[in-house]
Order: sequence, then C-alpha cells, then structure tokens
Amino acid sequence: MIPTGEVDLLEDTWAAGVPHEQFARLRREDPVHWHEIPGPGSHQGFWAVTRHADVKAVSRDPELWSTELGSFMVRDQSPESLESLRLVLLGMDAPRHSRYRALVSAGFTPRVVRRLAARIGERAARLVEEAVVPGREMDFVPEVAARLPIQTICEMVGVPSEDEQLIFEWSNRMAGGQDPELSAGRHDSDLAAAEIYAYCDALAADRRAHPRDDILSTLVHAEVDGDRLTQHEINMFFVLLCVAGNETTRNLLSHTVLALAEHPAARAELAAAPHDEALWASATEEFLRWGGSIHNFRRTATRDTVLRGRPISAGQKVVTFYTSANRDEEVFSDPFTFDVRRTPNEHLAFGGGGPHFCLGAGLARTQIKALIRELLSRQPDFEVTGEVRRLRSDFINGIKYLPVRFG
Repeated sequence: MIPTGEVDLLEDTWAAGVPHEQFARLRREDPVHWHEIPGPGSHQGFWAVTRHADVKAVSRDPELWSTELGSFMVRDQSPESLESLRLVLLGMDAPRHSRYRALVSAGFTPRVVRRLAARIGERAARLVEEAVVPGREMDFVPEVAARLPIQTICEMVGVPSEDEQLIFEWSNRMAGGQDPELSAGRHDSDLAAAEIYAYCDALAADRRAHPRDDILSTLVHAEVDGDRLTQHEINMFFVLLCVAGNETTRNLLSHTVLALAEHPAARAELAAAPHDEALWASATEEFLRWGGSIHNFRRTATRDTVLRGRPISAGQKVVTFYTSANRDEEVFSDPFTFDVRRTPNEHLAFGGGGPHFCLGAGLARTQIKALIRELLSRQPDFEVTGEVRRLRSDFINGIKYLPVRFG
C-alpha cells in the first residue's frame, strides 16, 4: 500500500489541477487505497477506488455499497445534512430509489428529449451568433458555457426566462460550497438549496392548477401503479435538477473548449467535417471521457467485504473516482491522448452503471454536440489567453474562469 500522506485527493489539490499523476500511481501500485482525512477518529477517511473495473463493480452492487449511508462528499456529513441527502435521487437506495426513479423518469421520455433537442440546436446557434465575435476576448464560462444548460433546464421545468439568473446564482452557491469565491460555505449552500426548494413550491402549485407541456407538469401529475410523488419529493428533485443539469453540462462544455484549444489538429478535423455524424458521435464521447464533470461518487459498505484484496469494514466509506477510471490503461489505449475518433470509448462520465446511472445523459450529449458543432462551424479559430481558474471542489470538476479569444 502507498503510505498515508503521499496521496492527497481533497479539495485544494483539485483547485490546482486534476491529479493525474497521483491516480496513475494509485492504479499501478494501490488501486484500492486508504486515504485519511485530517480530523479526529479513524472514521475520517475513505477507500479511494481508482480502477475502471472496480468502479463499475461498486456502482453495480447497491446492496453492498449504499448511498443512503453516505453519498456525494468524501468528508463526513452532519446527521442533518445526511438526512437531507437521502431525500434526493442520488442519495437513495432501493426500494425508495426504484420507486422515485420510475416516477421522475416520466419527465425524460424519448418524446420529451426529442422536443428539447430541436430547441437546444436553435439555442446553441443563437448563443454562438450573439456571443462569439472575431477578435473579441471573453470569459467563456458565464458568457457561453453556463447559458445553454441553464436555459435548457429552465425550459424543461417551465421557469420563466426572467428568473434564469436566479437559478444560475442558486446553483453556483450550492455547487461552490467548498470554494470561497462562489459560496460562503456549507451553510450558504444549504440556504441556496432552501431558496430553490421554496421557488419550486410556488411553481409546482401553478402547474397543479394549470399544467403545461413541461417536465414539472409531468412530475406533478405522474403516476405509476397508483403511486404519485409528494410535493416534498417534487421540490427535492427540482433542487437536484437545477444543480446537476446545470453545473455538469456547463463544466463539460468548458473542458471541451479548453481541450480543443490545446489540440488544434483535432479542432481543425472537426471543423472540416460538420456533417460527419460518426466523427461527431465519437468526438462527443471523447469530450465526456476527457473532461468529465464529476470527479467521484461516494458509497458506504453495508457489511464487511474485500475489494481487490483490501479488507473493508462495514460503515467505511468507498469513493469511486471516475476521473481515474477514465484514464485507466487497462481499458483505454493511450489514455492521455485526446482522440476524437476513439472507439470503443467505455468512459464512466455518467457513472459506472447500475441504478444511479445519470438520468440526463442523453440531454447532456445533445447539448455538448450542438454547441461545439455550432462553435466550430462559425469560429473554429480560438485560443486561451490567460490563466484558467478551477473550482475548489473534490466532487465537481469545475472551471470558474476560461479566457478565450476568437478569430
């Protein structure tokens, strides 16, 4: 085992950069590594799972690896925070998770996704036309990357356009709980969640009386075998959707633009083939592998077990690192090469499979492909002009500031 203290996967490390060298060493020498966290007691630590096969194995065995006993954050949560996390989809185990997912899936039918896809293409074209001007330097994150997903989410749930900025600011505060530039701390993140919750309460009441063609109306009236979502469950899903559907796609778009700026040959190849659907399909999967927006997901062992030879006790935390799995040399040839024609590409950007696989994977792919294709069709020549600032978070692979000049 690699000695304790030689690996640091906490928030300050990620703020400086993705610790690929640490992950490469862990995969090679200690793929299930005990990582201590400063603080009293041996419970302040977790098992870091870094191999692709092990991440998939943990993800697909929810009976052994529970999310209700602790999910999301690698650090321990207060009993109150843990109880709140159990009220959202990602913090549930079966049978609650199975029931809840069946009900909310009514809002993500192929018909709904197709309808949104057409609007996403129109919106991406308008965004690029308005914001991307030859010779202009901009911060790509707020001016382009953040706008497409927040507009898509707001349309999905029927938030009026004049309230988009509210949703944007609330989701920033929630996702930026470890970053003092975006949030005043965990309490501020919780307060932002409460504000989103209260906003949904009023919106859902309107949809109950005046249903529209949006996901919130579908959720309010959804029924499976006579079962319906409670108002509290609808509100909590709205909170999750505003953050998960916004922050993840925003960061995927930012990482993709950064990767294309750093790989001009790949950028030129894509710009020269805007209608090559096979190329754009493989490129989109490589965008997801290369700049996945979620570092990891935490679970807790429900009983004593063994993983790749390491004895793990009931109650210990296990953190599956998608960032590491997506560079696993056993699965990807030349994993540190950005290859827009890579096939197959069994990345884990949307999770390792199992019941918690990302519900919005199709929408995320649609937004990434639409915006990047539109960008390269109109302005294929761009460069990063200054320091890229990363989010201080050991959960979200975020970019806060991305200065880009076009044309």
